[in-house]
Amino acid sequence: MQKPKVIVVLGQTATGKSALAVKIAKKINGEIVSADSRQIYKGLNIGTGKINKKEMRGIPHHLLDVATPEKYFTAAQYKELAEKKIEEVLARGRTPIICGGTGFYIDAVTKGVVFPDVPPNFKLRKTLSKKSELELFSMLKKLDKRRAQNIDAKNKIRLIRAIEIVKALGRVPEIKEKAPVYRFIKIGLYLPPDKLKTKIEKRVKKMFKDGLLNEIKKLKKAGVSNKRLAEFGFEYRDPTYERVVSETLKYAKRQMLWFRRDKQIRWLDASKKLELARLFKGLTL
Repeated sequence: MQKPKVIVVLGQTATGKSALAVKIAKKINGEIVSADSRQIYKGLNIGTGKINKKEMRGIPHHLLDVATPEKYFTAAQYKELAEKKIEEVLARGRTPIICGGTGFYIDAVTKGVVFPDVPPNFKLRKTLSKKSELELFSMLKKLDKRRAQNIDAKNKIRLIRAIEIVKALGRVPEIKEKAPVYRFIKIGLYLPPDKLKTKIEKRVKKMFKDGLLNEIKKLKKAGVSNKRLAEFGFEYRDPTYERVVSETLKYAKRQMLWFRRDKQIRWLDASKKLELARLFKGLTL
């Protein structure tokens, strides 16, 4: 029996993943399951480039705005919810389309990642949250050198979770994988460096024009601390246009380094309309 198909649209930030996913969903009667580790939080709209109702064009989107920014949301929680949504979409006779740029989330679902069963240690998290990314990375390196070699050293949430697991188990166990129950068709979007830079600059200008600073003020007024805002990334930590552009370009490079490891991805240059046209012409999914 053939496995049910699930499409995955992934790639660098600002390459047009959301728009492409909507177009595919329109063509094949699909629904979209977000794979973004920040868009899952309520109130983080402008800074994360979250798709709006108009851009959705009537296509159902799942796993947006499901968590409050004051609380941590883990990859294990995402995996559980995403798999549930995929089942629901298939049960409706429609095609699930995973869309996002968080490689760890996408791998969690598409590679059948099994996470270590370690409950949150809120006392430890509170202590660790006071430390910088550099301090946390140094701590993890001493505790578990192997895990430190393959973690994003600038991702404070992941660093804290890794240390939490080490403290509970003595080390971070190698992440296990099991055969997925679906057939994943992965489409990756990228842009040449000069065009990516232009797109990012345009996007960041729009973020500030649309009210990024006001969004940050609203989050603070709602009780989100400065430390918690900093954990959501450079867009929420004393943002300036130049700084956000520079950090976004660095983030895009890290995204590509992660995704390049997956040989199942079919890569498309998002600047070439002919490549995208061919994708739709041959889209017999």
